[in-house]
Amino acid sequence: MTKLCLRGLILLMIGALLIGCATQEPCTTFKAQDLGPELQTCQYVQKVNNFMVILDASGSMSESYHGYGYTKLNIAKDLVCRMNQTIPDLTLTCGLRTFGDSAWSPAERTDLVYGVTEYSKAGLEDTLKTIKRPRGMSPLALTIDAASEDLRSTQGDIALIIVSDGEDMDDAPVVLAAENMKKLLGERLCIYTVLVGDDPSGKRIMEQVALAGECGFAVLAECIPSPEDMGNFVEKVFLEKPKPRPEVVEVVEVVEVVAVADCDGDGVNDNLDECPGTPRGAEVDARGCWVLDRVLFDFDKWNIKPEAYPGLNEIAGVLKMMTPSLNLLVEGNTDNIGAKAYNQTLSVKRAKAVKEYLVKEGVQPERLSVKGYGCSRPIASNDTPEGRALNRRVELTPQY
Repeated sequence: MTKLCLRGLILLMIGALLIGCATQEPCTTFKAQDLGPELQTCQYVQKVNNFMVILDASGSMSESYHGYGYTKLNIAKDLVCRMNQTIPDLTLTCGLRTFGDSAWSPAERTDLVYGVTEYSKAGLEDTLKTIKRPRGMSPLALTIDAASEDLRSTQGDIALIIVSDGEDMDDAPVVLAAENMKKLLGERLCIYTVLVGDDPSGKRIMEQVALAGECGFAVLAECIPSPEDMGNFVEKVFLEKPKPRPEVVEVVEVVEVVAVADCDGDGVNDNLDECPGTPRGAEVDARGCWVLDRVLFDFDKWNIKPEAYPGLNEIAGVLKMMTPSLNLLVEGNTDNIGAKAYNQTLSVKRAKAVKEYLVKEGVQPERLSVKGYGCSRPIASNDTPEGRALNRRVELTPQY
């Protein structure tokens, strides 16, 4: 655990202790960062119209975290409370679902305890105070399915925020539920997961659920404890940079000129950038994608060539300079020679080889995930030897 996150864990424990005291209310020691000026000066604009929090209130959340005596549920409630206080004045629809079993029976249970209704800070905070005792099972898949129905009739973009330890769950149904939710709600939906705890399988599930949303991210609770950290989290979930507006330039006659931005600073204008969001310092191709063009693989091979080492070392350096919230999806590709199933396996091996090299160079393995696409995503013609060589590649996609 990094020093920053260890410090965050201590801060979260203090907040959780206050929640656990009958004479204290949640977040009494938390001074939320004011994001209002960023909206008023148009540095940011509202990104979502609706959000739903799924809060784990199952039996595993009654456990103390790192032996400090504070339950994971108290930490989770404090985190949601801090987020609630940090959200700027926006017109939003909000919902809060819990899962567990308040009746203490074997049945799986999920409850919509707030909304879906017009969002108010007081309404959400008052509801958090009613969640007292964690117990029962962990039906996260059932809860995601129920949340899909809650949000089906909403209008506009949606942020789903899941706060859980990820324990005692079956990976496949949970991830499948998230994938089905994405299919139902489409591009309107982004999924963000916050892990309270350090269970490896729970961490894996939470990361896979966030990936299923395609446009969200997974984060550790202890890495967003301070007002500044929470402000950064809320900015990424609820706000975005304003899109450039068209400008009109008068010459002889009125000519409309569209201002073209390059938001990620990679040298490829946004209207041509197929991979927006690459970190500064990353070398990209003409499409704006972070492609390891010096890690082109020989036919039917997945070993990394020595001439690729300098480029990989640069990538490791970029990652180590960036915030831990930046993760990478390492994507392997092949040409179209050979069976489809074989190429799929080969593409995963290529992606894993790059991940293993970056880990050896000091990149934390949990920041890297791999995926193989086989021959399904060519960037050049497979009809020539030169084109096939370009298709035997690895690409990197940032995951914030």
